[in-house]
Amino acid sequence: MTSTGTNVHESPPTAGRSRRLAVLAVMCVALIAVVGMLVSLAVALPGLARDLGATEAQLQWVMNAYGVAFAGLLLPCGALGDRYGRKGALLIGLVIFAVATAAALWVDGTGALIAWRAAAGAGAALIMPMTLSVITDVFPPEERGRAVGVWSGVFGGGGLVGILVAGGLLEAYSWRSLFVFNALLAVAAVAATALVVPTSRDPHASPLDIPGAVLSVAGVASLVFAIVEGPERGWTDPLVAAGFGASAAALAAFVLWESRTARPLLDLRIFRLPGVSAGSLVIVIESMAAFGVFFLLLQYMQEILGYSAFRAGLGLLPLAAAMIIFSPSAPGLGHRFGLRAVIGLGMALIAGGLAVLSLIDAGSGFWPVLAGGALMGAGVAYAATPATDAILASLPAAKQGVAAALNDITRELGAVLGIAILGSVFNSSYRGDAGQAARSLPDPVAEVVRDSLAGALEVAARIGGEPGARLADAARDAFAAGMSNALLAGVALVAVGGVVAVMILPGRSREPATDYDVSS
Repeated sequence: MTSTGTNVHESPPTAGRSRRLAVLAVMCVALIAVVGMLVSLAVALPGLARDLGATEAQLQWVMNAYGVAFAGLLLPCGALGDRYGRKGALLIGLVIFAVATAAALWVDGTGALIAWRAAAGAGAALIMPMTLSVITDVFPPEERGRAVGVWSGVFGGGGLVGILVAGGLLEAYSWRSLFVFNALLAVAAVAATALVVPTSRDPHASPLDIPGAVLSVAGVASLVFAIVEGPERGWTDPLVAAGFGASAAALAAFVLWESRTARPLLDLRIFRLPGVSAGSLVIVIESMAAFGVFFLLLQYMQEILGYSAFRAGLGLLPLAAAMIIFSPSAPGLGHRFGLRAVIGLGMALIAGGLAVLSLIDAGSGFWPVLAGGALMGAGVAYAATPATDAILASLPAAKQGVAAALNDITRELGAVLGIAILGSVFNSSYRGDAGQAARSLPDPVAEVVRDSLAGALEVAARIGGEPGARLADAARDAFAAGMSNALLAGVALVAVGGVVAVMILPGRSREPATDYDVSS
């Protein structure tokens, strides 16, 4: 991660355009597996909640265990790839991912499922930074921007592929079939990687910074734990407070250690570069918005609109299609009109999409989902792709491994925090409103209603008649209100983050840096 030398190819680098495109295609397959596993399970949450009796907080952990391990381990895993070879790290990650995903087929409780999801996330942490590092290593500078644009589009579109496949599988099979598909996709990526991807490494890569790795994982994991458990236990609960305290202490120790050690896991001086700091902020914020929306909208379309799993996946098509369509053109617009203009437009579109989606209530139907999703998808394309280009262009060729891993970390940290923060705002609101609707019920039954919409609807069905119908309507209204509150929180985050990023950004994108002097 902190290497200073140039890449050394252990086999001859690709020479022809067709080989480069083949490498790009293989990296996109691996990326689809990783991103698909991050979001595809969201479409199965209602069925999973019913089968395993999971609460909303447990459902968030089923989603977040993968992302926490993923985000927390990206820095050390990126360093391992730089030191020992990116192709080897990619292959090992794909094998770990495939095994952990397949093992989840036999779980019979949320605890085991969460554990295997975390193991798959560890494998994904080896995969994702290698995909972008390989692309930046294989493609020459004049082709790199478009290749990164394709990678960014696939990052968003990979979520759609995972969701659509998940929805199709759930039409005929249980939620466990999702793990079969992702395991098979990883196996295919292993074979393709072995055949077409060249091996490269950095001969000057530093030894792995073990203390920095431990502190970074502890800080991220403690933070997400506290955010997810806050609505369930109460924000003043000692365990929640301890989680926030442990996170603050670990992250502060990480910053202190990284600033003093001779071979840091992440050289914090790079954040003095405007393209790196602003680009990272933009990617964190847009990922928070996009993945928080994935988590909430899929449940809304299934539980409120009554869509099948596959139809709910199709409901996200406008969002993901807009990402794929506009992402390849975004770097060129950044060079032509300047990063501030294009990224500012992107963040404004994301905020507008969230605002439209926040107007949804239990009787809104699909049209707000279509309009808000399309706005968000275009916004993510215009914000995230130039932001990635800004990070890559801010660092010289010898530092592209740093740039790729940093880009991946900000994306995954944003995805994890988006599900955790927006999910927690939703959960707090839902539990409060649903608790009011269930106040006349016995405490154990009322707790089922507060735990999840799926549980509330089951209780309403057992009650039956007019009382049951009133409870079902109240629970749906509580869900819609909670989602609206969460999305309004997302509008505020995007607005503030967008303003700060635009103030930091240079006016126009620039050529890749030729040095790495940030000491002044």
